[in-house]
Amino acid sequence: MSGLHDLFARYTFGHPERAEAELRAVLPAHVVSEVDWSSLRLESGSVVDPELRETESDLLFTARLRTGRSLLLYVLLEHQSTVDPWMALRMLRYVVRQVERWRQQHPESKGLPVIIPLVMYHGPEGAWTAPRRVEDLFELPGETEEARSHWRALVPRFEYLLDDLTAERETALRARPGPPLAQLAWLVLRYGRSDELAHRLPKWTALFAQVQASPEGAEHLVVVIRYLLWTGDEATRAAAGQVLHSVIGAQQTEALMGSWAEEMIERGLQKGLEKGLAQGLEKGLVRGREEGLIRGRAESLLRILARRGIHADEATRQHILDCTEVETLDRWLDRALQATTLSDVLNGEAHASEQNDS
Repeated sequence: MSGLHDLFARYTFGHPERAEAELRAVLPAHVVSEVDWSSLRLESGSVVDPELRETESDLLFTARLRTGRSLLLYVLLEHQSTVDPWMALRMLRYVVRQVERWRQQHPESKGLPVIIPLVMYHGPEGAWTAPRRVEDLFELPGETEEARSHWRALVPRFEYLLDDLTAERETALRARPGPPLAQLAWLVLRYGRSDELAHRLPKWTALFAQVQASPEGAEHLVVVIRYLLWTGDEATRAAAGQVLHSVIGAQQTEALMGSWAEEMIERGLQKGLEKGLAQGLEKGLVRGREEGLIRGRAESLLRILARRGIHADEATRQHILDCTEVETLDRWLDRALQATTLSDVLNGEAHASEQNDS
């Protein structure tokens, strides 16, 4: 499920307008006032360790200060179920990687740009408790704070900013300035893995309506609902249906929740379960569930492509349906949310329609 948290968070805050809302909410006031926000751009490239991609993902933005100097804003979206006490060290490592990459790209420069690291946390296990400064990770000699301070001056100094959504009240999150999708995403991420979500969803009906009414609102609404259906329980699904009924009416709600999401999940699970049960073994049942989930991801990808008007020929459709690697399907799903061509999704993999066109 962590891949779905990643997909939803990256879709929401990977857009400069919504990233600006997040950064304005967390950055110090003097930084907010000095940034030329019209220059904010999302950069490509990730420095997250491959083995950690299931628990976190990163976004790198560039901007200019009003003086014209460049600024790098490194945002880590944290999806771990438990707080990592070594996050300060990991963030330091990631920032150093960004600096090394920047030096390779700007060999003529005699200085380094400022990189501001930010961790957004929305885990289900309570507030973030890990140290935010690297120097706090060292076991310093000395019996008194004064004695330890002499040693502290000799160790690396580094601190990351933290947006701990789990520590924020609903009223505080709703008071944050930003586009409707950003405001709804903060709330959904904050309560998405708690028992409170189903109870709170109806209170956000007006916000759902604002998302629907905004540019690309229909697409944004589908993304939010997909996230809720995949990660929520039955009570959450029922509450989401009630909200949608108020926002877009019964007919569209049935079409959206039924044909696009709920039917997709149920059909994918059912196909996998039938295959597993036919084997008559518990092992087959488990494998059937896994295959059903994979099939559901593949069908979800095809539905997104169709909704975005991206044609997939029969050979490409079969290629997607035959894929058995969850990581690959999640990567394609991530790309599909903002892609304009099939090549954007499959990253240059050959498919029949492009071969026929050439």
